[in-house]
Amino acid sequence: MKDRGSSPPARVAVIGGGPAGLMAAETLSAGGATVDLYDAMPSVGRKLLIAGKGGLNLTHSEPAAKFRSRYGSRQDQLTPLLDAFGPAALREWARGLGVETFVGSSGRVFPTDMKATPLLRAWLQRLRAAGVVFHVRHRWCGWTRSSTGSTRLDYATPDGEQQREAAAVVLALGGGSWPKLGSDGRWCALLERAGIPVTPLRPANCGFDVGWSQYLSERFAGAPIKPVVATFVDSTGALHRRQGEFVLTASGLEGSLIYALSAVLRDEIASRGSATLHLDLLPGHDLARVVSELARPRGARSLSSHLQSRLQLKGAKVALLHECVAASDFAHPESLGAAIKSLPVRLIAPRPLDEAISSAGGVCFEALDERLMLRHLPGVFCAGEMLDWEAPTGGYLLSACLASGRAAGLGVLAWLNDQYRSADTPTDSSHERQS
Repeated sequence: MKDRGSSPPARVAVIGGGPAGLMAAETLSAGGATVDLYDAMPSVGRKLLIAGKGGLNLTHSEPAAKFRSRYGSRQDQLTPLLDAFGPAALREWARGLGVETFVGSSGRVFPTDMKATPLLRAWLQRLRAAGVVFHVRHRWCGWTRSSTGSTRLDYATPDGEQQREAAAVVLALGGGSWPKLGSDGRWCALLERAGIPVTPLRPANCGFDVGWSQYLSERFAGAPIKPVVATFVDSTGALHRRQGEFVLTASGLEGSLIYALSAVLRDEIASRGSATLHLDLLPGHDLARVVSELARPRGARSLSSHLQSRLQLKGAKVALLHECVAASDFAHPESLGAAIKSLPVRLIAPRPLDEAISSAGGVCFEALDERLMLRHLPGVFCAGEMLDWEAPTGGYLLSACLASGRAAGLGVLAWLNDQYRSADTPTDSSHERQS
């Protein structure tokens, strides 16, 4: 921020204590602003801690072009942010907190100890040392614009409603997929009432309902299906193909392989009522080999024993076959082999938003300028998952949240400088009075 002489530092409010809000606060305090960070929960960084339970996936090491492509239709809007604070910069930032990182076999980047707690603890210590003041149990519930150009923010607190003023505001309120951790999407109504275009929140990185039989639901819920290749052709004719694993649930499917395809599957269901996913249950065998093995005489053995003996198919995979294949096809090696190599599974609905890992939808990028400021509300900036973008798991979600938080913080600093210069520049009429 420009040196303002004897003027006190501008006071900026950051609303939301997730990764985007914390990064915005860090960027603002480093630029000379006085920062107050507000969060509705009793503590900040809760979703970051939950994300780190199985190992905190910070980012991904793949080439930049492929990395950007993970953001789908919003990669053009996110590319400048990710170019300014990409995977390499993120790892260096973590190192500055005393957290070393490594690249796993999948290309994902993790802290060496795999934990989120040390990183968050060091980060909060640094923010407090920089002067950031944290206000927890403060739920933002509205605003008004003062005659001086600042924004009065209303908060519901344990001590009743309170009002605070700020020269600028960063909203980093999260999506709608973790209501217990504070990401409940309640901010959508506030922004819509202010005339801000908001795309409805939808589940992302989610499971799907199929409608299993009672037998499969009761006997195989929780069973992993691996390895498998999933193929899906969307309504435009585009082919989506991934190898990985997933888990059978009481109502359908979930897991990393399903999450990776969830955006196109969800959109297909929204437009057509269902989506048919094809599963290759034996990716290491070609169709000719599968048919050949099925055609071998099995003597007195049952079909289940034959499948296990000849193709190592057993348990949940065989149950899936019985669920999705007509009984008459089991008598024909060609038909059964085709099903094993391309098993059609009809998905009928995504799981609810509050079960999803992340959410799609949010504040439309078209409502923002290049600094992530709302065009309709000067001085109000947005960052993180509350923006209308989505990405698969693999470090992409956290990367974009941090990059957008940093961009919003820099945007505030630049906007405040513009305001200061504008106020400090004499008008023509004032020159005439002085002369």
